[in-house]
Order: sequence, then structure tokens, then C-alpha cells
Amino acid sequence: MSERKENLIRLPEVIKRTGISKTTIYELINEKRFPSQVKIGARAIAFIESEIDEWIYKLINSSRNKAA
Repeated sequence: MSERKENLIRLPEVIKRTGISKTTIYELINEKRFPSQVKIGARAIAFIESEIDEWIYKLINSSRNKAA
């Protein structure tokens, strides 16, 4: 088994970190432009924190490179 430790964050935290709505998050997931959720229970999902952080970093990087 891998030694890697990953944190899971729930949707309200993802919304807070990204500033985008639940609907937009799911649209981006369907378009394969946002990290997919992980099923953690019968009616519960979460996101891998490092994937969300990487998505935010790439978005910032892309935005800044276009402006230059």
C-alpha cells in the first residue's frame, strides 16, 4: 500500500476555495475540466484536496500567463 496521505474535502469547502458554484463545478466535471469527486458513502462525496489545489494553481498560472 502507498505511503501517500491524501486529504478529502467536502463540496462546501471546494466552493469556498474556488469561488464557483455547485452547478458550475458539476458542469466542469462533466466537461473533464475539473477534478472528479470520490464517493465516500452511500450519499456522500468528497474531493481530493491536492487535486483541487492543483486545479486552482493551474487556473492562476494560466490567467497570469495570458495577461503577460
